[in-house]
Amino acid sequence: MPDFSSTVDLVFGKGVYNEMKNLSSRQMLFQVINFLLIVLSALMIWKGMVVTLGSESPIVVVLSGSMEPAFHRGDLLFLSCHNDVPFRVGEIVVFKVDGRDIPIVHRIIKVHEDEDGKVQFLTKGDNNRVDDRGLYAPGQMWLRPDNVIGRAEAFAPYVGMVTIIMNDYPALKVALLVFLAAVAIIHREK
Repeated sequence: MPDFSSTVDLVFGKGVYNEMKNLSSRQMLFQVINFLLIVLSALMIWKGMVVTLGSESPIVVVLSGSMEPAFHRGDLLFLSCHNDVPFRVGEIVVFKVDGRDIPIVHRIIKVHEDEDGKVQFLTKGDNNRVDDRGLYAPGQMWLRPDNVIGRAEAFAPYVGMVTIIMNDYPALKVALLVFLAAVAIIHREK
């Protein structure tokens, strides 16, 4: 079984283990704090977007081709969720239904208002032949506003492919995270 230093050298290249050994405890602590600051900054940016855009998930990745040609698999969507604005036919929403973990990105094709003022709507993927009633929870014929995570406001084409690849190949995700953590800890200003 290979020892730790040979494993580190195999993953990150020759001399990385020696460089890690040469760091003083003060330098190692400084590098770990820098790494934690990077992680905390990312979390603060995420929470800031949640508060500003009003959506529990302000960024989502399109996982299928059901919305082509409007959005392609791997597009990154930026969402907002302002419930005071009425839902309109043609608007693209991201919603979750009971019993499904993954949110769905589809277009509103019908808006229905009950006598008592409750608004419900029907969705459909642009590239699908039928509406989404088959995707809703059993017995559910319409979506309610509380099913909506957000409304698509903007997108970045194919930027989300990185996320899709990481989910398809979990070992690659682990290797990349270990690599980034090691670079953040080992790299130091001279």
